[in-house]
Amino acid sequence: MRVLLFSKAATRAVYHKQYEYIAAQPAVKELLVVVPPYWDEPHVGRLMLEEVRPQNYQIEVTPLRWNGQYHLYYAPRLPRLMREFRPDLVHLDEEVYNLAAFHAAIAAQRLGIHAVAFCWQNIYRRYPPPFRWFEYALANRLSGVVAGNADAMWVLRRKGFSQPIEVIPQYGVDTDTFAPGNPPTFPPFRIGYLGRLVPAKGIDLLLESLRGLPDSCELWIAGEGDASPWQSLASRLGVAGRVRWSGAVPSRQVADFLRSLHVLALPSRTTPRWKEQFGRVLVEAMACGVPVVGSDSGEIPRVIGDAGLVFAEGDSGQLASCIRRLLEEPQLHRNLAHIARQRALEHFSMQQIAERTVAFWRGVLLQNRNTH
Repeated sequence: MRVLLFSKAATRAVYHKQYEYIAAQPAVKELLVVVPPYWDEPHVGRLMLEEVRPQNYQIEVTPLRWNGQYHLYYAPRLPRLMREFRPDLVHLDEEVYNLAAFHAAIAAQRLGIHAVAFCWQNIYRRYPPPFRWFEYALANRLSGVVAGNADAMWVLRRKGFSQPIEVIPQYGVDTDTFAPGNPPTFPPFRIGYLGRLVPAKGIDLLLESLRGLPDSCELWIAGEGDASPWQSLASRLGVAGRVRWSGAVPSRQVADFLRSLHVLALPSRTTPRWKEQFGRVLVEAMACGVPVVGSDSGEIPRVIGDAGLVFAEGDSGQLASCIRRLLEEPQLHRNLAHIARQRALEHFSMQQIAERTVAFWRGVLLQNRNTH
């Protein structure tokens, strides 16, 4: 089959290994990945398309209109690319209530091309027009949907999506790049965070937990966004001298950053409009053999499984207790490091996610062929 995949996430070079695995599947004759030249991430900044060297698939760079407007952006040239490439299936890495998905799905339908979308949204909400209209239209026009987590599938079913839906993470982890290295020296005991520097990610909880941990513990914070509010908080809490601010980490250096840690923490907290949809950095750390600690927000407990420790979101005391256990129980730390690596290999590798995604595409095409 010929597949056109449209994704703004493809600006990150680290994800392109998965496209190689997809293109290598016997069922995939040709794969065209359509990506913008950059994405203006709100509260973070401009994320430029990183250098990639595609193997066995093609890349088409196309501009976006209203770049950075999550629900209103779209790719004006996408319909023309569909007409030129003539795929059997279009895969849209975009929520079903957004203009980008609506615009592309309508174009695909007019050309007689099957379209599937990828959805993270794991909170049921009733949207105002026109987003409600986009959602309703796609419930009747998409040939299938990939849900990034179990709650997202439940939301889609409640919204009236009756077509095939399967829970598959958007991207797996490259378990060759993200692999264990030499254990970091101790002391200090390095606690790490990597992600957006926004309140919902619970950075304040990490800083508060540091007050309840021995002086041998350091907190390394990396990610995109404005660090100044958290730096001010660290000063007020009296822990500024034990916090290292690493800034944004290029995707090709993420594995090295994770391997420098003794534990990776993701203390996300649920808000009325968001709860953790996956926590990709968890599986990257797990693949590196780094024990993980996460809150019970959204999908985090299902991602961690038995490969780490989970605490009640918003509870900095519980977070500190989990970290203290890993500090004071070396055997537990070693066991979780091993389990984490195995869990990443068995459930979250890029090759496995590629195989599951292609199998879903094949099933969608086969079902629609049998019903027409």
